[in-house]
Amino acid sequence: MKQLITYAACLLSLLTFAQNAKIDSLTVRLAYQNQDSTKIETSLLLINEFYLIKDYEKALLFIDQTTELSKTLNNNRGLAESNYLKALIYSEKDENANAINNFNAAKTYFQQIRDTLGIAKVNNNLGLIDIKRGNYEKGLQNSLSAISIFEKRGLNTELSKAYNNLAEAYFNTSNFDKALEYNRKALIVREEIEDKQGIKQSLKNIGILYALKNEHRRAIDNFERVLVLLDSEDKDLRGEITPILGAEYLEVSQLDKAGRYIAEGLRFNRRQKNDLGVLISLNAAGDLNIRRKKVKLALTQLNEAYNIANKLNHKTHLLKNLKLHVKLDSSRGFYQNAFFWQNKYYDLKTEIDKETVAKQLAINNKPEANTSSSKTSIIIPETAEPKPSKSNTLLIYGLIAGLIFTIALLTFSYLKGSKDGKSVKELSSSNTKLLAQNQQLEEVNQVKDKLFSIVSHDLKDSISSIKAFLDLLKDDGITKEEFNQLIPELSENANNASSLLFNLLNWSKSQMQNLEPKPELFNIQEVFHIKMSLVEKKVEDKGILLIDESKRDFVYADRSMLEIVIQNLITNAVKFTGKGDVITVSNQDYNGKVLISVEDTGIGISEENIKKLFNAKKNFTTIGTENEKGTGLGLTICKDLVELNKGRIWVESTPNIGSKFFIELPKAALTNV
Repeated sequence: MKQLITYAACLLSLLTFAQNAKIDSLTVRLAYQNQDSTKIETSLLLINEFYLIKDYEKALLFIDQTTELSKTLNNNRGLAESNYLKALIYSEKDENANAINNFNAAKTYFQQIRDTLGIAKVNNNLGLIDIKRGNYEKGLQNSLSAISIFEKRGLNTELSKAYNNLAEAYFNTSNFDKALEYNRKALIVREEIEDKQGIKQSLKNIGILYALKNEHRRAIDNFERVLVLLDSEDKDLRGEITPILGAEYLEVSQLDKAGRYIAEGLRFNRRQKNDLGVLISLNAAGDLNIRRKKVKLALTQLNEAYNIANKLNHKTHLLKNLKLHVKLDSSRGFYQNAFFWQNKYYDLKTEIDKETVAKQLAINNKPEANTSSSKTSIIIPETAEPKPSKSNTLLIYGLIAGLIFTIALLTFSYLKGSKDGKSVKELSSSNTKLLAQNQQLEEVNQVKDKLFSIVSHDLKDSISSIKAFLDLLKDDGITKEEFNQLIPELSENANNASSLLFNLLNWSKSQMQNLEPKPELFNIQEVFHIKMSLVEKKVEDKGILLIDESKRDFVYADRSMLEIVIQNLITNAVKFTGKGDVITVSNQDYNGKVLISVEDTGIGISEENIKKLFNAKKNFTTIGTENEKGTGLGLTICKDLVELNKGRIWVESTPNIGSKFFIELPKAALTNV
């Protein structure tokens, strides 16, 4: 080992000596050259050497001299290269404003001398700055514009940076498939140019992406490859990798290996006072000790991690921590605490999902996002979604409280709607137009009354069933073990009541607004992404593949109404599909309108039943693939809301093959001719 270290030290000394000799040679040559273009070329070579050894002060000194000489000689090449090198230095020093100004100046000069390679290098570096600052749309545009030039000229060093930029942008917008694709490309190039640090970084990134995709064995393989390549100078990277690798061994139930790596990561990150590393290690350690039933130690570790996550405002690891708190308190039987953590978890997850959708919408503007290779993306559910303990009765009490609150809102809405109907009736005698409006409102109230009558029995049954179960438990009429066996049925009753109230509230709200939508132009793809995120857990549980073929396009309609329609169609598709089935959402331009479709390969609908689907009076409903019940109101609401927005809705279906629901809506305001 000592011989190896000695050899490495000698080699480093030789390389340093050779580099210093080159700098000395260029400095001497520069001193004897005339004030011409040759002196500019020599100076640029010298600046590049100082940049490579990170002697930025000397580099900047020579850059200023070279810039002045280039201006005197009207040498645009010298101005372009000197500004470019100056921008690189400012970028390394994280002085982004100065870096951007100099990159833009260099780009102007490169454009004047028609140097496409220089322009591409500038764009790629601007892309990296934008991506680091969170400007993913602009960053992607710049990096994508540079890649084709680098590929044609075989410039692997620049390609490596460009691929890495794209991978980082896609990772930060949760497009993990694209991020994985570009990290692999970066790895191949880095292996070709023997960029050891780049190889380690790419392997780490690939491991993280496989972990997020729940491909834990592949994640472990990549992390282990990184550890093999680490040397004594890679302490920080080892401290970053070890707790993550430990967490991955937890996922494959290799607790001993997990414990070794997690402990190593925690010790190192505490020594380095690296709060983020300590946070990751403590979360993993807490998970490990929950599995080992060391609940006191797990609680201490998770509480410390929770405080650090809040201090750092690191939402991803805070979300993981909240999930583990739910798991810990459920295992201890502290159901009220578990309910508290569960609420915080879902609040934070909703916040993160909204931020992710906003970032994804920006990236979807780019040409890369519309290519055939990226048109279809599989929605990847979040890993290890916490499943509340079956004996978590307090969660159910909370659900009932929510249902009662919703019933109160619904009752208020109904009474207000009836009052509005009476008011209009009293005024309707004034003229024919008001009479027509009154008749319309009377019809609405009649339909509303029928709908309330239809569902009242089901709603009463669902809530009475929940109350009866809980009263039995409260009065010791059944044991907790017996109650646990009834949890699935109880949960299904609660879900049915919640779905019923949701549909009724939305339908009655649309009727009370006098059937007057408030149309606006909005991106339909954004609605798809939001609504698909709401069914991720159910999709994962049922083993369904959810494919997104939507694209950025604008619809002219009442957004809140269309959100209700899209959610109903996607929820129905999930309800009537099972393991191995596929649901595809898409939109396209059709005769100047937007054609939206939600297609599934589920159980399908007979021709006879299709005729009943959109009829409120029929109240038609069938059982889902996992015996999910329905209210018979969802598609009635969809039809009403679509037609209010001057659109139409229909379905094509074949039993045992699947169904495809279509919505046609205008792309702009319709004018009366």
